[in-house]
Amino acid sequence: MSLIAPPLSLYVHMPWCVKKCPYCDFNSHGLRNEPPPYDGYIDALFADLDADLRDFGAAVHGRTVHSIFFGGGTPSLFAPELIDRFLDGVRARLPLASDAEITLETNPGTVEHGRFDGYLTAGVNRLSFGIQSFDDAKLRRLGRIHSASEAEAAVKSAQDAGYANINLDLMYALPEQTQDGALADVARAIALQPTHISHYQLTLEPNTAFAANPPPLPDDDHAWAMQEACEQQLGDAGYRQYEVSAYAQPDRRCAHNLNYWRFGDYLGIGAGAHGKITDIAAGDIIRRWKTRHPKAYLSAPGSAERIGGSGPVAAEELPFEYMLNALRLIDGVPMADFAERTGLPAVRIANALTGARAKGWLTDEPVRLHTTALGQRFLNDVISGFLD
Repeated sequence: MSLIAPPLSLYVHMPWCVKKCPYCDFNSHGLRNEPPPYDGYIDALFADLDADLRDFGAAVHGRTVHSIFFGGGTPSLFAPELIDRFLDGVRARLPLASDAEITLETNPGTVEHGRFDGYLTAGVNRLSFGIQSFDDAKLRRLGRIHSASEAEAAVKSAQDAGYANINLDLMYALPEQTQDGALADVARAIALQPTHISHYQLTLEPNTAFAANPPPLPDDDHAWAMQEACEQQLGDAGYRQYEVSAYAQPDRRCAHNLNYWRFGDYLGIGAGAHGKITDIAAGDIIRRWKTRHPKAYLSAPGSAERIGGSGPVAAEELPFEYMLNALRLIDGVPMADFAERTGLPAVRIANALTGARAKGWLTDEPVRLHTTALGQRFLNDVISGFLD
């Protein structure tokens, strides 16, 4: 079975934030007394991208980029002029689709009002706000640097600047949170009329302050009840769930994240960024990640030392890797995509499919991989069934 090149995206990691949150396990680094070398980091990104394009060669040459995502950290710490310079550099190096989705993550506590029009002029056409909650007490418990009123003001400022495609990140099952509290957060998010809402459960991740000193969180049953109630509220307001934690108005799904979940390709540049590239000529799917610490990354612009690891995904790992992404989608994916995007015949997953269907976790649709409602609740168990 031969591989088919999927759509290509670009992920850009901006590693700095004002303050590290106690629940965060992302590659983010709080600001110190000395400001980060923002201009130098843009130069390092260009060197990184140039080196990746050279290394991957024909596997990426001439392929159109359909989405760009600035993640972090807090990308909005970078001035619009720097984002503009970077996007100009990308356009000079890669074909960029005329309708490419370009997302910038931002936190309400770091954005200076008046900057949004600058990001829009630079080409950023989608903003993602890290709100997390509209309860000031919960925000303080989460270590956030903004208040609920500042969050609302920031979103409205972006809308006034002309942004019509906005995501709000919300968390539920917060320390000592009730179901009514979770629903109140969703109601305030809906009132701002974003096009997309990401709604995900707070979990204790290793090597975080919360993991070392766990706060009192709702138990699994209460967290599940919150999720179901909030899902209903979002659906009633016109936000359709299309992925485990993602809800969108019609035609406003996140194109960049959809490419991840459909096992698409993406170049990953910046400190700690991960990428995945399909090399049809070699018959390989290559994963590459960059060194995590900004100082180490900046000290090796474009050199081999910027790479934390790189290599093909083993064939026996591909079924799990594929399902880890694809089965998050509520409507599933075409069965044919498995073979096209892994290069493996469908027979490789036949036994796992039979077992999952017997447990009621997958539907019996022969041409589509599609979890049932029960399968969505036990998604980790479903996905682990594809470990070889």
